Amino acid sequence: MGSSFGKIFKISTFGESHGPAIGVNIEGLPAGVKIDSNQIQFELGRRRPGQSRITTQRKEADEIEILSGVFEGVSTGTPMAMVIRNKDQKSKDYSHIANQFRPSHADYTFQEKYGVRDYRGGGRSSARETVARVAAGAVAKQFIAQAFGAEFYAYVSQVGSLKLEKGYVDLDLDQIDDHAVRCPDRKMADKMFQLIDEVRKDQDTIGGIITAVIKNMPAGLGEPVFDKLHATLGKAMLSINAVKGFEYGSGFDGIKMKGSEHNDAFYQEGDRIRTRTNKSGGIQGGISNGEDIYFNVAFKPVATIMQDQESVDKGGNTATVSGKGRHDPCVVPRAVPIVEAMSALVIADFYLITRTNKLNN
Repeated sequence: MGSSFGKIFKISTFGESHGPAIGVNIEGLPAGVKIDSNQIQFELGRRRPGQSRITTQRKEADEIEILSGVFEGVSTGTPMAMVIRNKDQKSKDYSHIANQFRPSHADYTFQEKYGVRDYRGGGRSSARETVARVAAGAVAKQFIAQAFGAEFYAYVSQVGSLKLEKGYVDLDLDQIDDHAVRCPDRKMADKMFQLIDEVRKDQDTIGGIITAVIKNMPAGLGEPVFDKLHATLGKAMLSINAVKGFEYGSGFDGIKMKGSEHNDAFYQEGDRIRTRTNKSGGIQGGISNGEDIYFNVAFKPVATIMQDQESVDKGGNTATVSGKGRHDPCVVPRAVPIVEAMSALVIADFYLITRTNKLNN
């Protein structure tokens, strides 16, 4: 339960942070899609731990193994299974919390739900699980590129109180990976890096915001009522570890405007209908309108801090939880490819669903 996502382009992930491997099974990938394993590996490298001093120092190569569903570099239409082996687990780092509940972690809730929990790195609740999503998202990106050419970008737009005021249209999104923070504005990226490093030295953590943009979108993707495109994107983002908020288009700023200010006027441009503004964030009535889709995803500070915290144990007795192990002082730089991956999975699924909506497509 709860480990699958999608309806036609459907993924199921498995594995724990300190188990032998993390894996994903993809169903619904059409036959004939060219699969570049190097591209999957590239995306995994963007999420990989140990990239700089402001990320966890866990050393994982995160090498992808494709087990099925691909023959001679082309998808076969059958389930595509992939695994990533865990090689640098240090389970002893967690033995001290075997009977304690870490503040703001899933320790207590997992214990209550299942009556048993894997305390090693959080087990299934660990963000290590997202490596499977990134692998699946890399496949979804390749399918989408060959099907209709949508492009996915995500970048860090805020860390703590440091906020990038420029909108995505004023940024060179090809520079996202030029800096360890993954902010495409060098001056702001340097400031963000310094702040994260200072927080790390203080044995603390800090949160931030990732802005995502989907370009070259066709109109017509998304389903009315319960499966609106923005609702599904919201679910996808809120399923990512540490995410606390999602807003698309004008978001909460839209409440400051009148309808006459907020409405996106239509006009004809060549053979397509466009909107002069895009406060709708590329989605109207839960369906894409062909404009850029853009949204923000808010991440809380990482719950594990290298300080003693007051808590309780399984018996309800007062306990002191000591932070140990290897953890990110700020998760947003490594979460950028996760946001892109989940976006691609949503769009790939809706593209296939849309092809079932009309007799002639």
